[in-house]
Amino acid sequence: MTCAICTHSWDWSKAPLRNVERFPVEGPNALWQVYHTVSRFKAIRNFVFIQVARYCPSLPVKNWIYRHVLGMQVGRHCAFALMVMVDVFFPEKISVGDNSIIGYNTTILTHEYLIKEYRLGEVRIGANVMIGANTTILPGVTIGDGAVVAAGSVVHKDVPAGAFVGGNPIRDIR
Repeated sequence: MTCAICTHSWDWSKAPLRNVERFPVEGPNALWQVYHTVSRFKAIRNFVFIQVARYCPSLPVKNWIYRHVLGMQVGRHCAFALMVMVDVFFPEKISVGDNSIIGYNTTILTHEYLIKEYRLGEVRIGANVMIGANTTILPGVTIGDGAVVAAGSVVHKDVPAGAFVGGNPIRDIR
């Protein structure tokens, strides 16, 4: 199959698989059916608290919101930089180990709403991980302990412990 954006041929059967659950839908695209999968109240509550956390200058307050309001697993001394956007519908599927840094304006997704299905997957970020600014982490990904993800990356597959990766899509850059 030819890529719609450029002219190279891409073998979709060799695309990396993430650890996601797939849920087929009938009728309009899955995003139009989002409130069949998550309550409006939960979405609104999460949105409000995520926005507060995004702008909050206090790391302990941010971590408290993530742990106690959004249900995330957040280790000791985690640092979520300004403007980090965690998944609004399923933040409880995110876990971050001790002493990790999530860089400015990073997005962590645990859902994908597509045309004929939606997908849900946990995101696990290990201890002592450094995520650079403006990174997007897709659902169903595990980033191992001590890994470094360069700024501006799209994490579309698991990252081994101690790896140094970057780019779109990510690749080993050490």
